[in-house]
Amino acid sequence: MTRRLKLAALVCVYFSAGAGSAVAQGQAVGAPPEASNMRLVGYSDLQARSAYQPTIHHQGERWIAYIGHHGGTDDIPAPVNPQTGKPEPNGTSIVDVTDPAQPKYLRHIPGQEGKYEAGGAQMVRICDGKALPKGDPTAVYMLRTFGGEAHEIWNVADPQNPVLITRIGGLKDTHKNWWECETGIAFLVSGAPDWRTRRMTQVYDLSDPAHPVKIRDFGLPGQQPGATGAVPTELHGPISTGREGNRVYFGYGTNKGGFLQIVDREKLLNGPKEPTADNLQLPEISRLALSAFNGAHTVFPMTNMPIAEFAKDKDGKTRDIVMIVDEAILNECNEPRQMVWFADVTVEKLPMMISSFTVPEASGSFCERGGRFGAHSSNESTAPVYYKKMAFIAFFNAGVRALDIRDPYHPTEVGYFIPAITAATDKRCVTIEGKDRCRTAIQTNNVETDERGLIYIVDRANTGMHILELTGDARKAAGLQ
Repeated sequence: MTRRLKLAALVCVYFSAGAGSAVAQGQAVGAPPEASNMRLVGYSDLQARSAYQPTIHHQGERWIAYIGHHGGTDDIPAPVNPQTGKPEPNGTSIVDVTDPAQPKYLRHIPGQEGKYEAGGAQMVRICDGKALPKGDPTAVYMLRTFGGEAHEIWNVADPQNPVLITRIGGLKDTHKNWWECETGIAFLVSGAPDWRTRRMTQVYDLSDPAHPVKIRDFGLPGQQPGATGAVPTELHGPISTGREGNRVYFGYGTNKGGFLQIVDREKLLNGPKEPTADNLQLPEISRLALSAFNGAHTVFPMTNMPIAEFAKDKDGKTRDIVMIVDEAILNECNEPRQMVWFADVTVEKLPMMISSFTVPEASGSFCERGGRFGAHSSNESTAPVYYKKMAFIAFFNAGVRALDIRDPYHPTEVGYFIPAITAATDKRCVTIEGKDRCRTAIQTNNVETDERGLIYIVDRANTGMHILELTGDARKAAGLQ
């Protein structure tokens, strides 16, 4: 069969499959996906590249998905791009999802040469030029990482013919950035060469993407140049509520000793810039420490959230909530369980944990399936279709889980989707008595939603991108028709 026919056959299998029961161990090529209250709408193999961050952008009359990729693998360090016929280091995939049932792969932009975390172009954010204060109104700007060494900005107004605009280089690591389109302020997760940590924050004014202006370096006291003693845990990523919300929520650590840091945005931008211990401490409002077992991959704020249970209370009818998602790192449960946590930060000086969520391991014998099992990331869109109502959590070999979060004190799973593996799905190994034991399993890595209510999941183990929609009770819980 040709590659096109194989893909068509695979999609037909997906569409004909209904809800599936959990398998005891492993997955098999050709088996249907496992699902409850979620349905596959469309699929792209993403050229069998390991995928990290999807960002979905309503671009004119089109919907475009921009997907960041990890580096290549030992077996395939640079997959062949069928559009060029040449091997290319993993970078950024651009896919037209206007018709989600028939995604159209438009372009691959190669990233840094290298394998796994050492290459690729993992992170993608998009801003329209007309939204940025000093942007070209005809442009659409894509901010991406370039391996660990740089951040790049491209004009993707014509997504099939992207043009590089500028580059911020000379770094030792990069990761999960945040870009405010309405102000142009960007919080770039970087590794400044003179800092004592792998990842910290470089704050830039990217309101004119062609002329970046650095505002300051920021991190934890003890990470700055010239500090002594123990180095605090590294940054994973921030989310800002912008000028109006005046808060930046930073997540540190991924799978151990992590914490949520709440920062006053105005003080961060306009306070003293020299990275002394006192100046780094000044913008901080509070921290919420996690245990030595857990970290913070994604910290997603939901402020002024109405709580139905408190509707008749004199005070506290709404609460400020932050959803904290850990990252599972090790295969086959060789670490403490990484989970989802909900924190009430209404009293900012005294944030407190109020609930948690995990997938029951026994529901799918997930520790025996191979690969990672545990939380990794959540959707980050604040579009009204799901914001403060539903959350979608990438759970590696347990697929994506749909949570009803209208009562964040009691989050409830209402659906899930675990894709089927394909011939391209990469193996994951553990060492047992000096020998590698390898298994093939889905590794749902990251998830995003769009304003239409579609859910996009991408796979770390080269299985591609699945476009989903809610069905049944999950759809009702989200208030969808």
